Amino acid sequence: MSVFTKVSHAELQEFLKRFPLGELIGYQGIGEGVENTNYFVDTSEGRWVLTLFERLNYQDLPFFLGLMEHLAHRGFPSAMPVPDNEGRNLSLLHDKPAALVMRLNGQSVLFPNLAQCAAVGRVLGDLHVLGQTYAGHCRNDRGVDWRRSTAEALLPKVDTEAHALIESELAAQATLDLAALPQGVIHADLFKDNVLFVDDRLSGVIDFYYACNDALLYDLAITLNDWCTEPDGHVNQARAHALLEAYLARREPNAAERAAWPLVLRAAAFRFYLSRLYDWTFPREGDLVHIKDPSQYRRILERHREQVAPL
Repeated sequence: MSVFTKVSHAELQEFLKRFPLGELIGYQGIGEGVENTNYFVDTSEGRWVLTLFERLNYQDLPFFLGLMEHLAHRGFPSAMPVPDNEGRNLSLLHDKPAALVMRLNGQSVLFPNLAQCAAVGRVLGDLHVLGQTYAGHCRNDRGVDWRRSTAEALLPKVDTEAHALIESELAAQATLDLAALPQGVIHADLFKDNVLFVDDRLSGVIDFYYACNDALLYDLAITLNDWCTEPDGHVNQARAHALLEAYLARREPNAAERAAWPLVLRAAAFRFYLSRLYDWTFPREGDLVHIKDPSQYRRILERHREQVAPL
């Protein structure tokens, strides 16, 4: 979440007339994240999150919003999109697609404990099970082709060590076929800042705007890399055990997934190393833009290249 598009008080008041949400009380830009413009919005009828989609394909937006509705109707702690006065959950603001969703209670955690890691493992398993009945389909725009094209854009710009690492990992990842592993709807960005807690109770999962259809194991690897690694890139085995044990209680990986686990962990680390390095190398302009340091995911990738514990 960032603020690339400024919305004035008057513009927001006019926008809210399309919704049965009462009068505008206040709003505030959200500085975390990297892709879309986001605001907290308070009205006389409640608290909401407004998102203006900066780079996503308009055709994909019904998939994300429909998925949030699908999950929320089945007891999953996702935010429900808010329909306007004509029943539509997608609008335009500043000539950009925009959506309002309910603001969930709770806060994200920076240093998760074992109970919180277990809660994330359970909720990810629930997502992978519930997603099997969702009829929508969306390709992963940050899959194999994206990794290669992004790497090619970066290679002329990076230092010798980063150049060698990227080329070596591209060659290793060419042997991985994620499409051969069990598929389904994945969150694809279940980082700590996208999960809310009230104490140790998981109260919400947010930001489904990277969600897509891909290998379920890849989603597990993305989640573990963020929740269970130390600043030096090594996996914290206690946190990893808590998360994996809870996930496996919801969905049991097959033999092919267990064999692919080391390379899938690397693929997940490589994806975020590349995206952060790209944003670092080619920054975007905006107000409250948050650019994440790529060095953390470089360290995670390097540790995974040395050794990975079996799944």
